[in-house]
Amino acid sequence: MVDVQGAVADGFEPVRDAFAENFARRGERGAAVTVYRDGRKVADLWAGTRDADGGEEPWRHGTAQVVRSATKGVAAAVLLLLHQRGQVDLDAPVGTYWPEFKAAGKERVLVRHLLAHRAGLPVLDTPLTPAEAIDGVSGPRALAAQAPAWEPGTDHGYHAQTYSWLLGELVPRVTGRSLGAWVAEEISGPLGLDLWIGLPDGERHRVGRIADIEAPAAPAAGLRVRPKATVADAYRDPDSLTRRAFGAITPAADENDPAYRAAELPASGGIATADALARFYASLIGPVDGGRRLFAPATLTLARTEESAGPDRVLVVNTRFGLGYMLHGPASPLLGPGSFGHPGRGGSLAFADPESGVAFGYVTNGMQKNVTADPRAQALVRAVARSLAG
Repeated sequence: MVDVQGAVADGFEPVRDAFAENFARRGERGAAVTVYRDGRKVADLWAGTRDADGGEEPWRHGTAQVVRSATKGVAAAVLLLLHQRGQVDLDAPVGTYWPEFKAAGKERVLVRHLLAHRAGLPVLDTPLTPAEAIDGVSGPRALAAQAPAWEPGTDHGYHAQTYSWLLGELVPRVTGRSLGAWVAEEISGPLGLDLWIGLPDGERHRVGRIADIEAPAAPAAGLRVRPKATVADAYRDPDSLTRRAFGAITPAADENDPAYRAAELPASGGIATADALARFYASLIGPVDGGRRLFAPATLTLARTEESAGPDRVLVVNTRFGLGYMLHGPASPLLGPGSFGHPGRGGSLAFADPESGVAFGYVTNGMQKNVTADPRAQALVRAVARSLAG
């Protein structure tokens, strides 16, 4: 039996039970989960080892991990907050701020298209090497020259990797600061978050190692859910938008490499604790510990108003997006119809549900084969729902 550390408030015991069950039944190696309700922490748990690929050092309070695409929700907040401050017009062409971007038929790509995965730029004709992906120059230059895969604004498809260079170039064009620096100075610092897009050298000791792991086989008597043939085919086909979107960095980068972790990759390279993710989302929907709320009501409405829905050209399944956030639906079940947030491929999940006042953060070091609905995260979400139901 795993030794679960931390505490839950009265009524949230189902979260502890589900967290322990993830280790017993779902292959968890090291993880943490934090839940806030109405700005107050009601669950904060951690267990296992800090490294998924060996070693016995325990996961401690404050252990952080690469959270992959859960980073996208933090990056989206930067654009929405700049809009809230009057510095970015979401309906302006991206080329207004980034003139080189207008090339190859992208004159009508709007800022909101980037956030809602409607820009038609999920792939690169020539993938970047890991070194090019993190040099801060090659990604934006490639996207400035890239022709869209479809007419921008007419359809949506998940910008798995290119989201990094789209938002990562737009923010400094507007503010003069890198996106990672903006997060550090305007979000993580004021809110006291252990959350970085671009890990400082002094924090490297805080971060565990992630690794791909196999999920345990389903019980013989149970129903094993397999990907639909069309989804599996898309991931196998080297010419599909799916394979090309996730392969925009080829070969795949070593996410445990200190250079990769120090780079600013707003699509997939964020590093955070579970508490930081949950506290971040709690701050989007209300004050936390007497502090300030980040999103004004109108900005919160923008974040979770549906901009894209239906068959996703990259993920193949039906997806729903607001401005920068996945919305509750079959592909990414959250707590309720008004929930908004973002999963990370292989495990992590963070979101807020304004109607219940809940903010949720889950991080893991064991990356299982899933994109939007990890069974460990989903078990914890269901436990939160049971806790709320009493």
